[in-house]
Amino acid sequence: MKKTLFLGALTALLFVQCGKEKDPFLIKKGAIGNLTKEIKMKQIDSIFAQDSIVKLNPIPDALGTQGEVEIYEKGGEKLLLLSPNSESDPESVITNIQIFDDRYKTEKGLTKASTFKFVKDNYTIANIETTINAVVVFLENSDIFLTIDKKQLPENLRYDPSVTIEASQIPDDATFKYFMVGWDIVEVNND
Repeated sequence: MKKTLFLGALTALLFVQCGKEKDPFLIKKGAIGNLTKEIKMKQIDSIFAQDSIVKLNPIPDALGTQGEVEIYEKGGEKLLLLSPNSESDPESVITNIQIFDDRYKTEKGLTKASTFKFVKDNYTIANIETTINAVVVFLENSDIFLTIDKKQLPENLRYDPSVTIEASQIPDDATFKYFMVGWDIVEVNND
């Protein structure tokens, strides 16, 4: 009787565990849903088999997926832009991902539709870099970086690319022009 109860409990536990599917829209360090930083471009077709993959710079006679690709849901919604380390190598890993769909979110709830106030309230800002038309916000212990158009900043900060911008100078209601994930190149040692 004890063996039967034990086997029944074990079977139920396995069914519960198998029933839990990965959230395809969850952004974690090193992963976005089923996509991880170790995935090679040639594997994209199988990971996004239910979606549409648009090759931006098709390479003639290419074996597998190479170069930048956009991922669309079958319904037409643009999800992601994937950029590999090397445009011409199907063995290349993905190094940058631009997120277009608001359903992609971090464990803390950060999405493309969030505001800068959400970032300040929930994350530590590691660095802010200024470019000609934008500021790029890097989050501590995260693969995420956010680009905010300078048009959303106070007038005195918009036109000088050498000005240092602090988090306190960015308005709480500022939205993101680009919601990005950047992965360092993973070195695989075959020894």
